[in-house]
Amino acid sequence: MIVPLGVTLYALLYIGYQGIYSFFGVTPEQAGIDQAVLLGRLLGTIVPLLIVGALVVGFLVSLGWLLNAITRGWTGRVTQRVRQRPWIIAVIAAMWAGLSYLGYMYFLAALASNLDSKELELEAADLLVTIGLGVLAYVVPFRLLRRKPLGRAGLKVLVGAFTGVGIGFALIIQMFMGALQVVEKGESTTLLDAVGFQTQWARLQDSSGKPLYDSRWMMILGEREGGYAIYDCDKGQTFRKFSESTILTELQMYSPDREADFTCGSLAE
Repeated sequence: MIVPLGVTLYALLYIGYQGIYSFFGVTPEQAGIDQAVLLGRLLGTIVPLLIVGALVVGFLVSLGWLLNAITRGWTGRVTQRVRQRPWIIAVIAAMWAGLSYLGYMYFLAALASNLDSKELELEAADLLVTIGLGVLAYVVPFRLLRRKPLGRAGLKVLVGAFTGVGIGFALIIQMFMGALQVVEKGESTTLLDAVGFQTQWARLQDSSGKPLYDSRWMMILGEREGGYAIYDCDKGQTFRKFSESTILTELQMYSPDREADFTCGSLAE
C-alpha cells in the first residue's frame, strides 16, 4: 500500500512542479531542473510524508491493541467478523476511494476560482457526493477482488494509489497558490520549501563588476546551457541571461526584506 501511494504522489507532485514553473513562463527543464534533480527534491518531500504516515499507522495499531485489551478481546473479535464479510470491506474501501476524489474536486474548485483562497470552499455535500460516487463505482469491483488472495493484495494497492491521488491533488493546488504568492509578492511558502522549490535571490553584475538593473534583487530560477533563468519581481518579468557575462552577488536562499505592502510588478511599464 505504501509503494503505490508514494508512486502516485510522486507523479502528481511532478505535475505540480510543472505548474509552478509555468507561473514564471518557463518549464523546469528550461530552469535546469532535469529528472534526476527533480527526483532528489521530491524524495525529500515524499520520504518525510511516509515517515509521518508510518508514525500515524503505528499509533493507530497501538490504539487498536489498547482498545482490544480494555474491552477484553471484544474489539478484536468484532474486527475479525468484519474482515470475514467481504461486502463490508468492499464498501469501506469504496468509500475511502471516493473520499480520495475530494482532493480532485478541491483542485477543480481552486482552478474555477482562479486560485482565490477566499472563494475556495468545499461543503459537506461535496464530501457526500465523492463518497457516494466511490460506493457506486467501486463496491462491486472491490468485492470481486476480495475473492482471491491476489485480488485482496491488489485491493490494497488500489487503495494506496487512490490515497496518493487525493493527497497529491490537494498538494498541487497548494503548490500553485504558493507559486502565485511568489510571483505576486516575491515570498515563498512553507510547502514550496518542503517540496524543494528553491527561491534563490541575488543582485546581478556584468563581467566587469558593474551593477545591473539598478542592483535590484532578482530571483534565480535556475541555469541551463550557459544561461540563467531569472525572474525580475519588480517588473514581473522572466528572462534569460548568459551566465558567462553575469556575476551573481549577495546570494541568499530566502526572500529579501521588503515593505509589508510590496507587490511584484511595481516597475512594470
